[in-house]
Amino acid sequence: MEKDERPIKGKQGRQILVVDDEPAVGGAIKMLLEYDGHHVLTVSSGKEALSLPELANFDVIFTDYSMSEMRGDKLAIAIKQRLPGKPVVMITAHADVLKASGNPLTGVDFLVNKPFLLADLREAIVRVLPMMKDNTEEFGLEPRAV
Repeated sequence: MEKDERPIKGKQGRQILVVDDEPAVGGAIKMLLEYDGHHVLTVSSGKEALSLPELANFDVIFTDYSMSEMRGDKLAIAIKQRLPGKPVVMITAHADVLKASGNPLTGVDFLVNKPFLLADLREAIVRVLPMMKDNTEEFGLEPRAV
């Protein structure tokens, strides 16, 4: 069964930060999330993300793993040091390898594998935002432990 790619109606948009050093990828993530009504800001580095005075105002932060200046896992650790409860989602082409390595990704709450679909981004948001976990059926997801 194909995942539903229609926009989610009736949901209040979230404030989302996307950190990716590839403008095309960051722009694609932004476009997909805005399609669902979210408010998205993109930045091109971990350093830029950490310098944002409004960092605490984002509901969730999406970051790429492989960035030249600061890898996504290092950014996640820095964010958790400042904002321990802030959800961080990492997007990477190496999700399966990272999961299989047995080394926990400190600070990362959810992994999304590249290439990804809108449904994958939706699942990440539902899984990391506590107030949305009760709404998994509306998003077409099976309830599961996080």
